[in-house]
Amino acid sequence: MAKTGVVSEGDSIRVLELKKELRLLVKTILEEEDHNYNNNNNDDYSTNSSCSSSVIDAIDKAKDLLSNLKEMKMKKTTSLRLDDGSFSSCPPHFCCPLSKQLMRDPVIISTGQTYDKSFIQKWLKAGHRVCPITQQVLSHSLLTPNYLVREMISQWCESRGIENPDPVGYINEDGANEADRDYFSSLIDKMSKSIGEQKAAAKELRLLTKRMPSFRALFGESTEAIPRLLKPLTQQRRGSFSSGSNELTHPDLQEDLITTLLNISIHDSNKKLVAETPMVLKLLVDALQFGTPETRSNSAAALFTLSALDSNKVLIGKSGALKPLIELLDEGHPMAVKDAASALFNLCIIQENKGRAVRDGAVRVIFKKIKNGVHIDELLAILAMLSTHQRAVEELSDLGAVPCLLANLRESSCARNKENCIAILYTICVNDRTKLREMRDEERAYGTLSQLAQDGTSRAKRKASGILDRLNRAHNLTHTA
Repeated sequence: MAKTGVVSEGDSIRVLELKKELRLLVKTILEEEDHNYNNNNNDDYSTNSSCSSSVIDAIDKAKDLLSNLKEMKMKKTTSLRLDDGSFSSCPPHFCCPLSKQLMRDPVIISTGQTYDKSFIQKWLKAGHRVCPITQQVLSHSLLTPNYLVREMISQWCESRGIENPDPVGYINEDGANEADRDYFSSLIDKMSKSIGEQKAAAKELRLLTKRMPSFRALFGESTEAIPRLLKPLTQQRRGSFSSGSNELTHPDLQEDLITTLLNISIHDSNKKLVAETPMVLKLLVDALQFGTPETRSNSAAALFTLSALDSNKVLIGKSGALKPLIELLDEGHPMAVKDAASALFNLCIIQENKGRAVRDGAVRVIFKKIKNGVHIDELLAILAMLSTHQRAVEELSDLGAVPCLLANLRESSCARNKENCIAILYTICVNDRTKLREMRDEERAYGTLSQLAQDGTSRAKRKASGILDRLNRAHNLTHTA
């Protein structure tokens, strides 16, 4: 006898076919409606009449398909509900202790117990601060997915022909509740206590702000939260400078706090508050210079995230962050190069930071990296931006950048890289006519500029054509003379 609740393969295929056909119909209806709107504007009434008729037919057919889908879904739901041998034999550890039902999205709370996510969220939202089973006080409300139990439930359902419970559509409470706020306050308080408590709290805050948007948002609710978080670093900084040493006593604590600062900065509402909080940018610059490789990388990433706001770009530029970012890029630590490059690109969008970056040696460092084939995509974009600064162009000429850029232009398959190369070359040839000979030799040997003028991006075509015009004018002048 066949099990009730087992959905046949034919039914599943039919459902997929109905959905596919329905998607096509909906697409047809929407496209026809757009077409009708355009024709209404053009007063094309005969076409509108024909289109309206086809839309009505499509809508009628879509209704029939939806009715068929509803019947098949109800048939599946009914068969599962009537199955005396499925859910009644469900292993107890697959059922949520709160709902007594098969768990859809099993999660672990701080006491180690597993619950269905939506039901434990409702429990916490109601103000409960203890575990429903053990009655232990919850240290926090972080919910950790229980992938093992979820996979076991999935396999159990599959073996019985039951559709795997779908966690989609379940409640996702991103807002902090009272338990979260209390736990947050207790962690911040520990930043004024012993070094052991500071380290433990810093690690916990690093984890919570990484995984829970609600904890990032909590830092934006009070102007005191960030200074209190960073109090250990502020004290260490004063101690280091008073003793004439740049080394921190507890680099692991610095790493956790700087990473927490990065996590907080991801929250859009926090960006302005973080950058304008006294000591934050100084501590990030310190971390860039004296932190562990991960701390330096995360400090650069935090500056990149904060620089999304133009007002923050100005503050970061004035903080002295550009030089250590360039030094970090120059050192070439794999973990940090990309973060440093991203931060530099964002910061150099504003003119005053371009000048600072050029004065701090960015052109030489970036060109050296490009020449060595390191992160060419990102660095060419920065160099193209800096090349609008007069001193940067002069440095590129002195560094003999033209042959390298022409080789990249010739060999690269990336349209964006070609565009950046030709933009830099155009600026060089406008400012230094002595470089035209190298470009003319390239054009004679490979036709690189002519090719780009034909099939490059619109910007690349303009720049390539501009260089070719200059080459032609220079040639005509020489010929006339």
